[in-house]
Amino acid sequence: MLSLSDWVTTLTLIFGGCCSNAITMEHITSTYPHSGVLITFFQFLITQVVTETPSTSPITRRTWLPRLKKRRVPLLPYLIQVALFFVLSTLNNAAFAYHIPMTVHIIFRSGGMIVNMVLGWLLVRKRYTLRQVISVLVVTIGIVLTTLSASKPKSKAATNQTVETSLYAQGIAILSLALLLSGFLGLVQDWVFGRYITPTESQAASDPDILPSWQENMFFLHTLALPLFFFSKDNIVGELSRMSVSAPISSCTIPSRMQHYIPAYTSTIPSIFIYLFLNTITQLLCVMGVNRLTGRVTSLTVTLILTVRKAVSLLLSVAVYGRQANAEMWAGAALVFLGTIGYSTGSRSKPVKDKED
Repeated sequence: MLSLSDWVTTLTLIFGGCCSNAITMEHITSTYPHSGVLITFFQFLITQVVTETPSTSPITRRTWLPRLKKRRVPLLPYLIQVALFFVLSTLNNAAFAYHIPMTVHIIFRSGGMIVNMVLGWLLVRKRYTLRQVISVLVVTIGIVLTTLSASKPKSKAATNQTVETSLYAQGIAILSLALLLSGFLGLVQDWVFGRYITPTESQAASDPDILPSWQENMFFLHTLALPLFFFSKDNIVGELSRMSVSAPISSCTIPSRMQHYIPAYTSTIPSIFIYLFLNTITQLLCVMGVNRLTGRVTSLTVTLILTVRKAVSLLLSVAVYGRQANAEMWAGAALVFLGTIGYSTGSRSKPVKDKED
């Protein structure tokens, strides 16, 4: 159970970190739409670096040769999760190169329960209440409305319309694939939690060599994924090169009356690097907040808080950038968020074997 101070800290990390991350992400991808892989790389890298601090690292240095602390989960389940997590994270960020607005991105990714329900029913024979089924249908309608609200190209030229519509359709296909992989990842994580985490909770509480499950999970998911970025090194280097010639800080981000307070050597830093730095830091805060919340409160509470967070991110995106703020989009967003809440509150009492869901 979270104390008042824990609640304040956790909610600050989630709403401050995740919402700020969405804003900086939109700024970067609107200027550099192909920077998704680069952004993902820095997000993974900073998380790995932070989990290497002495208090949170799963590596012990009591002897001259560092070694891993006791793992609660075998390596193979982590490798499966890493593959899914890496691919879906890369796909989600890469979708911005296909003219996917942040508003659609936020709402589309809120439809994970559709995939979770279908996969849960097909693969693990889960049962769902009538309210949950209706809620998923409501979410589906909302996602369709939101997707269509942004599918109309701004250009009036017929050729440009065809190209933009084709790009948009490819982006939606990418987000759909990421949503499907997210559903499989959720099933794997549910199995891992029930098979390895729950049975070792009492032992972990009394053994200082065993990290909390969320810290171990953060470390292995991000550390084991870093070598996979080798295959995208050309894209990463290319995007960094393009960003390095962006306008310097002094010419576009600092008011003229304040520029004499800024050291000369910093005023020449490309301004986009500031947003990239802020995006990386806020992603770390967001991940820490969500991981602090998960496992310490009920899944219903987690779902409701993250749904409200997405709604706030959506409002901030429209307020800051003023994009895609039409009636069709708002109607779709309302259906998605209402359906999410309905799904969360419509769960039946589950048998013991399903209590980790």
